[in-house]
Amino acid sequence: MDTTSRANEEQIALWNGTAGRGWVEAQQSLDRLFAPFETLLVEAVASRRAQRVLDVGCGTGSTSLAIARQLGARGTCVGLDISEPMIALATQRAERESARPRFLCADAQTHAFEPASFDLIVSRFGVMFFDDPVSAFSNLRRAAASGAALQVIAWRSPAENPFMTAAERAAASFVPELPARRPNEPGQFAFADRSRVHSILEQSDWGEIDIEPLDVACTLPEPELKDYIARLGPLARVLQQLDEPQRARIVAAVRAAFAPFVHGAEVRFTAACWMVGARRAR
Repeated sequence: MDTTSRANEEQIALWNGTAGRGWVEAQQSLDRLFAPFETLLVEAVASRRAQRVLDVGCGTGSTSLAIARQLGARGTCVGLDISEPMIALATQRAERESARPRFLCADAQTHAFEPASFDLIVSRFGVMFFDDPVSAFSNLRRAAASGAALQVIAWRSPAENPFMTAAERAAASFVPELPARRPNEPGQFAFADRSRVHSILEQSDWGEIDIEPLDVACTLPEPELKDYIARLGPLARVLQQLDEPQRARIVAAVRAAFAPFVHGAEVRFTAACWMVGARRAR
């Protein structure tokens, strides 16, 4: 891991602790859930004829693996994340592939990339966790070749994503230690404000900035819902500190809040996101 700076210390601790373990345990469910976003980014690689791709916040590697398959022998993909457990799983998954991405456990905000080494930088929900996003996107711009593109997907507001906040809203009355989300802080909804995202990119010298709303239908098998509640998000971090009977009672109570999203054997919701594009000037 890149240890040249104490930047993002809180996020590094989080994603190398309970959050990272939760994503590793839920890898198959999350890959299915977010497959539509992966498809969009793979299409971006194909349409731009990219050959050197960086996947920022690659997690357990699904998007990097899909991009590597798309590139084949004509290109390379590097997946980068601050989470050692997620990178370890991503590396293990790559061993089964003929077209293998390279995975790197490092912080995109501070890592010393080789200058001008990528012609496309992508991310599926991996760029909202920087404590200094202008520094992070400036660092990524230096890693981008002349004319290189940036194509990232980030969440819009909590109000537009009721599925993503259902667990913590339902648990708030009986889990008082649940951490509150604060606007613009590093985390899932840090890029909710379109004007702020535009300003971050502008200040970090990206050009041709284009930020468009993206609404995507997502599905999850209903039997996987309780595991989703128990392993992911702010509530899951609190649940890890409780004994099994306490966890089971809270998960069962919170499960009721998801009733509007359950349709028979399937959980369905619309993910309200931004598709963010930009380019490094030639």
